[in-house]
Parts: sequence; C-alpha cells; structure tokens
Amino acid sequence: MPQEGATVTSLYQALAVIKAMNLNGLEWGGDYRHHGREALKVILEDRMNQDIDRYLEELSWGDQGDRRNGSYRRHLLTELGDIELSVPRTRHYSAVKVVRSYARRAGQIDRMILACFVLGVSTRKVAEALLPVLGEPVSPSTVSRVAKQLDSAVAAFHRRRLKDQYRVLVLDGVVIARKTGAGAIRRPVLVALGLRPDGKKEIIDFRLAPGESAAAWEAFLNDLYHRGLIGENLELIVIDGGTGLQAALPLVYPQTPVQRCWAHKIRNVLDKARKKDQEEMKRHLHRIMNAQNKTQARMAAKNFVQTWQNRYPRAVKCLRDDLDDLLVFFKFKEDHWRKAARTTNAIERRFREVRRRTRPMGVFSDKTSVERILFAVFIYENKQQGINTPFLMTQNS
Repeated sequence: MPQEGATVTSLYQALAVIKAMNLNGLEWGGDYRHHGREALKVILEDRMNQDIDRYLEELSWGDQGDRRNGSYRRHLLTELGDIELSVPRTRHYSAVKVVRSYARRAGQIDRMILACFVLGVSTRKVAEALLPVLGEPVSPSTVSRVAKQLDSAVAAFHRRRLKDQYRVLVLDGVVIARKTGAGAIRRPVLVALGLRPDGKKEIIDFRLAPGESAAAWEAFLNDLYHRGLIGENLELIVIDGGTGLQAALPLVYPQTPVQRCWAHKIRNVLDKARKKDQEEMKRHLHRIMNAQNKTQARMAAKNFVQTWQNRYPRAVKCLRDDLDDLLVFFKFKEDHWRKAARTTNAIERRFREVRRRTRPMGVFSDKTSVERILFAVFIYENKQQGINTPFLMTQNS
C-alpha cells in the first residue's frame, strides 16, 4: 500500500508524531528511541551553541566583554529516554535556558508521575509503572520530589485564606474506604461547597474525619471560620439532615438560617410508602417544593397531609417534623437561587464524580492517597466552573 511522505520540520512536530504513534500502538522499525535521543541531543546542543553565539555577538556591540568558558553535563529525561547534554557557557552566561523549560526534567514526565500518585499508585511502584513509557527507570529521588510537590499543593489548599463571599454554603459528607493496620475501613470526607454571588459553585475545602459527629463537623467548620469564612454574607446553609452537622452549626454559624435538603427528604418520605403509591406521593411533594411562594407551599403541604395521613402516618410525620426547615429557601426571590438552595444536589454531583474516579481503585492505601485524588477531582470541578485555584494539579493535567 503506498504511503504518503511527510516532512517533520521541528522538534514539536517530531514529538507529536512519536506520541501519536505510541498512543495508536504502532511499532517503529529499529532502535528509534536511541536514534531519537541522538537527534534531540544534536538539536538542543546546536540551539544552545547558537544562543551563546548570539549572546557574545550582542556583547561585542557594547563595552562589556566575555568569552566562552567550556561546558558542563546535564541530564534531560524526555519521552524518548534520558539525554546527556553538553551545555556551553561563557564566564558570565550559560545557555541552559534552552532546556530550562524542562526544569531539568520534561514537564510531561512530572505530570505522569503526579497522575500516578493521584490514581493511588504507591511511591514504590511509580517508577515501575512508568518504565514501559520512558524506556528506563525513574530514580527514587525524582519520585520523592514530585510526591512532595503534590502533597505540598494539597497542604497549601487546606491552609489557604478564604474569602467571605458566599451567599449559600452546602455541607455534606462522602464515604471513602482506605486501608489500615486493622484492615479496610470506611471513613467520611466532610465537604463544604459555596455558591458565589455570580452563581458559580466552588468546593471550598474537604476533611477526612473519623465520623460525622458533632465534634468532627465543629472542628471542620471552625477551621473554615478562622481562615476567613466568618459568614457575614451567608444567607443560607443547606444540609442533608445529619444529626452531627445539625448540632455543630449553631456553635459556629448561629445566625445563619438552615435549609433541609428536599432531595433527601423526598427519599425519606417515599421510603415509608408502598411502591404503588410512591409516584403519586412524589407529585404531591413536588407541588410543595415547586410552589410559587411559601404560602402556596404550606397550602400544598396541608393537602398532602389530608391525602396521606390515614394511609401513611409515618410518611406524613416525616414531612411535618421538618416542614419549616424545608421552606427556608423561599427567602430568595430569584427562581434560579431557589432551585440552587433547596437541595444538596450540587455537592452530590461532585460526590458522584469522586465515586466514579475512585471505584476502579478499590481501597486506598493510606490517607495521603485519599487526599490526592479528592484534591484532584475537586480542583478539576472548580476549574470547570471557571474557578482557578492557584495549585498545581488537576485530574486531567
């Protein structure tokens, strides 16, 4: 079959072709890695020598003087493997800026190592995992450096100063399994999501906790408070109804009204009815939730009680006990704010993404690996909202 010829005229094109062939599983004839490394070495060293020549030529037009002063060796790890470069220099200038963009290592390699950590690969196994891609092992010191880089970003995220800018605060927890000396255990991650005045939804922070007790929630909320989220602009806090969170909120944000999540409440009410009646009951509950104002909502709730009291008294009691807390969202005049503030759906959607990402990984090896994947997922979700957090890693880096 005839093949079309193509001319590669730049280093960028060459790497792009190599990457495309690797992704498509195409085989190269001969030792292409060796020849590729040699070609890159020639290109980079030629560019560095040109850089030195340009520098000395510019100096020749002024009063300053300088001269070549030999070279030194420097290693650069690329997709083709390690390249040992001869970096030319003068008495006062080095051409290392030609390869400085790699920061001594190709940025792609660092991102691959970071991705391994985010995916829960242990430090010991990272070099082994990258061996088929790089064609040679990555040193333990490099793996350790990149791991510290990622963990430093996670720690900085937890320490950063917060802006007191949110109209609504959504609080909930998601359960993650991780290994311990006593076997696999399931522990909750407490999460805070803020709705900003522009309507964007931002994961503010998260914390691994031993449980969803009042003490655990109080510690998490106090940390948010002392970092700047004092709640002066908070108009509403949305929760799912957990007793620990309900007990902790008055201790940290006593002046902020609390909205119970309608999605959770509807599920709880329907669980107390027979399956054949659940669809009709759900329509009655939606009439309350979607009412035009609080007065109409209370009228719809009264109709719900009259319709279902005799058949399902427990379902009716489940609704009536929390009705006042279910109608707090009517304080907003705009429909889109009412819709955003009546459920914890915004945070639940992010939990689904966490579960989707973590399900193939099984049980996490330690707390650090849990922190890494949560950080990656949540920062990515913030980025999708147009909210850039000044830290290095996202799940699609």
